[in-house]
Amino acid sequence: MTGFGGTASPGMVDWNLAVATATRLVRPGPDVSRDEARAVVAELRRHAKASEEHVRGFTRLGTEETHDTPVLVVDRPGWVRANVAGFREILKPLLEKMQERRAGSPGSAVLGAVGGKVTGVELGMLLSFLSSRVLGQYETFAPATRELPAGANGGGRLLLVAPNIVHVERELDVEPHDFRLWVCLHEETHRTQFTAVPWLRDHLEGEIQSFLAETDVDPMTFLERIREAAQSLAGGRPEGEEEDGGRSFVELVQTPAQREILGRLTAVMSLLEGHADYVMDGVGPSVVPTVSEIREKFQQRRAKGASRLDQALRKLLGLDAKLRQYREGERFVRAVVDEVGIAGFNRVWTSPNTLPTKGEIAKPADWVARVHRRAES
Repeated sequence: MTGFGGTASPGMVDWNLAVATATRLVRPGPDVSRDEARAVVAELRRHAKASEEHVRGFTRLGTEETHDTPVLVVDRPGWVRANVAGFREILKPLLEKMQERRAGSPGSAVLGAVGGKVTGVELGMLLSFLSSRVLGQYETFAPATRELPAGANGGGRLLLVAPNIVHVERELDVEPHDFRLWVCLHEETHRTQFTAVPWLRDHLEGEIQSFLAETDVDPMTFLERIREAAQSLAGGRPEGEEEDGGRSFVELVQTPAQREILGRLTAVMSLLEGHADYVMDGVGPSVVPTVSEIREKFQQRRAKGASRLDQALRKLLGLDAKLRQYREGERFVRAVVDEVGIAGFNRVWTSPNTLPTKGEIAKPADWVARVHRRAES
């Protein structure tokens, strides 16, 4: 497929094969008729549009002109293609570095072709697993293409995964129209964060690239991390290795410098996720009649997870950390707003220097003291 593949030499990862594998293995979505599917897509587009005004009004961020990034209602393969494009872009410097490191080794050409295909298959397995779990995402790193349009100012695109939204609303037995709007409010908050704060995307990309630049990992070790995750997905991890399987990718490749960068990234992601949850809860009661029921059932689903295999894979991929980010980030936002109001909280978006540290996420009063007392002195 053009736009996502490589040349005749797949390098460290055969991206085409990753897409093909994930698309082949992706679980079928919920059973809906063609007319029902069209209606869901149309409704999600309406809710995404309505959410813009709700979120802008509540957060006091952005203007109508800043919301120039497209909303794409996608199926599971569409989500896979968008994320492969994003991964390929953000991992390019690291993979080129690893390719150069391997180039001088005996048999590197043959190993490269085989290794790239193996990694492509295993990455595809992971993406097929994740593609049935994501409700929505603001994808910011993939370059603009015909299939993945982006905002005029180089922004990303908002992805809403229609079959997953329908699946969860049925699983939770909640009012479908309310649930769809509720999801759109959360995802629209992420879109607002990135479109109203123009430096945020470049800052995050810079931090990620700094993290990857510090990586000094043997190519085979990197490939082994993907293999471990794929084996967890296939149920191939031997009994007794669950604790080792609880390590995430980033925990296995960190240098001291990376730990420092990861601390900053964790703080930013906690802020973004917590802010989205806070906004969703703040806007929800006025526009989503059954918001209390939805919130309660969704929180129970988050906390419970699925099977033992699902939990093991979540740990390996660091998804458990993401769940903690929702909770800790929302507590930070709520505490700061209670202390200094929404306008005072919005100082967080002034520059990278006003973002909270990992310690301040846990102790919001420290952020208030640093940013507000300094500004007042």
